[in-house]
Amino acid sequence: MIRIVLNKNEDKRIKSGHPWVFSNEIREVSDKGAAPGAAAELYDAGGGFIGCGHYNSRSLIAFRLLSRHQADLDQPEFYEQRVASALAHRRALYPGMATFRAVYGESDFLPGLVVDKYGDHLSVQFLSAGMDVRRGLVVEALQRVFAPAGIMARNDVGVRQLEGLEERVEVLAGEIPGLVEMEENGLRFQVNLREGQKTGGFLDQKENHLLLKGVSAGKAVLDCFCYTGSWAVHAASFGAASALGIDISARAVAQAARNAELNGLAGRATFEECDAFERLRSLHHEGRRFGVVVMDPPAFVKSRKNIAEATKGYLTVNRRALELLEPGGYLITCSCSFHMGREPFRDLLTQAARLAKREVRLVSSRAQAPDHPVLLSFPESEYLKCFVLQAVG
Repeated sequence: MIRIVLNKNEDKRIKSGHPWVFSNEIREVSDKGAAPGAAAELYDAGGGFIGCGHYNSRSLIAFRLLSRHQADLDQPEFYEQRVASALAHRRALYPGMATFRAVYGESDFLPGLVVDKYGDHLSVQFLSAGMDVRRGLVVEALQRVFAPAGIMARNDVGVRQLEGLEERVEVLAGEIPGLVEMEENGLRFQVNLREGQKTGGFLDQKENHLLLKGVSAGKAVLDCFCYTGSWAVHAASFGAASALGIDISARAVAQAARNAELNGLAGRATFEECDAFERLRSLHHEGRRFGVVVMDPPAFVKSRKNIAEATKGYLTVNRRALELLEPGGYLITCSCSFHMGREPFRDLLTQAARLAKREVRLVSSRAQAPDHPVLLSFPESEYLKCFVLQAVG
């Protein structure tokens, strides 16, 4: 196994629980020609053992910690035990639930691996070289733990390029149908594991969707960046007078309509293919008002360097949303960008309210569902911010 030694005083963060070592923190590597993803042991500058993990000289994140004890990282039992432990946590959280995030990377001590379970099918992402070269071991572990009907690899994500990996989509085991069906909060949704966003769907908002219960009853609801309609369909199921979902993707809007039909809500939940920024402006000019507006856009902030530009986008859409609220109406607004912190996002919403000339109060502050657990020593694992605001004037 490769031996990695850190520079002096570069061990504090990782010894405090963070699982990453950056390339500029490393003093020496016993095998500088090691293939990306090779197993390695990490030592501090004084020679003290820290842990073992995967090493990739091509990546800024050069070392990802898997264990603070010596372990054989090329045995299937290691990954099977970790996957089984992750599943046990979800079973305790959601007994009987068939769809959830089964493995969430570093938070489940499997850095670089994401596994979403959609009923009898798994959708997997290998986001690091260490996990990618061990895909056979991981698939074997997943088959033993879950016995799935099929495993889909959704490796069409840009972060793989940072690891020196190509982007690709492929079936790793079994069969993957054109659409799979999932249940969330008693509602049915169809998911395209081959072509849908991320792993096919979004599983991190399932508990936040319940925020619509009560506040949407009898109200007109607007769901911005609706994707396949989860918020709008939930609103309609909770008794909204109408729920309008808008999204720029024709494919997503078509699937959203089918999801509404699947739940017998086609007459109450409707969808439009349009640019959300433009449609928010036109709705305001039309004099439309809503009792609830949901703002759940994709990640505007992809990296620190575009925070300023992304902030303008968040400010614009939230200002427009607040302008569309009827007195006493609610804005449920989200950011899934890690680089947009919780407090900066709250400050941005305060500015949006001022620009919209609305008096607003904070009703609730939420995060991602607990099957996307947050590792306290790894702040990067907390990414979703969800605020419920009420326009009181």
